[in-house]
Amino acid sequence: MAAPPEEESLGALVAQASHHISTLVRSEIELAKAELKFDAKRVGTAAGLFGVAAFMLHLCLILASFAIAYGLVQLGMMRWLAFTIVTAFYLIVAVLLAFVGYRRLKGLAGMKRTTRSLKNLKDGGRQDDEFAALASTGPAPVPEPYRGPTAGQVGHHRVPVTTDTDAPDPGHTSPRP
Repeated sequence: MAAPPEEESLGALVAQASHHISTLVRSEIELAKAELKFDAKRVGTAAGLFGVAAFMLHLCLILASFAIAYGLVQLGMMRWLAFTIVTAFYLIVAVLLAFVGYRRLKGLAGMKRTTRSLKNLKDGGRQDDEFAALASTGPAPVPEPYRGPTAGQVGHHRVPVTTDTDAPDPGHTSPRP
């Protein structure tokens, strides 16, 4: 039989607390695994659906290209010229998209701060001038405490709901009851 809580030793209480904490951590890990497995299945299904949609859009693009080319043929253009025009249009769009993508990649900063931080750790924790300047400015200023309404004060100005149906609501402006 367990001793009353007043008579348990400090060591027994610490052992119980550590047992409860380890059980809680294991339970949380199992919950996270289950949630991750469920989310991974949903993400996999969604990715597959997006892949099928992209493939079907690709087929539509091919069919639209043929339709445009044959439309140009119907306007009196030679078949080879119509298909060349459609091909040249797509080539120009592809080149422009590649150029924009290249420009976006060229503007990447890389991982300069992370690399510098790792280098500092490797060098024994020596700080950069930038970090030393930040550290020398002193502690960050403490923000002002929030002075707005609390959860209990929000909506305190509203008229309480009454069960009497004949009493008019002072905030009610509609002509209907």
